[in-house]
Amino acid sequence: MSDFDLDLRTVEERIDEEFELDGEIVLGVLDGTTPADEWLEAVSTGNVLVLCVEGEVNELASGFARDVKESGGNLVHFRGFLVVTPPGIDVDADRL
Repeated sequence: MSDFDLDLRTVEERIDEEFELDGEIVLGVLDGTTPADEWLEAVSTGNVLVLCVEGEVNELASGFARDVKESGGNLVHFRGFLVVTPPGIDVDADRL
């Protein structure tokens, strides 16, 4: 595999400048230990969640999934991860 040089700090600054994003990308584990209200609060303040699912995704996300969808957000389960976005941030799954 060849070396790949990626300056994430520069990319983040450019994204902030061009798109004026208010939220962050929050990495976490969806295993039932974090209350659903905490995940919902994170999404409602403009954050994108990328959660490693440890268990049954439908059961673990049941406490916040409906509220996210009803508010216009998105939930996408992909390869053991659940991506949760607030309203206005779509997930493009066309290449899957």
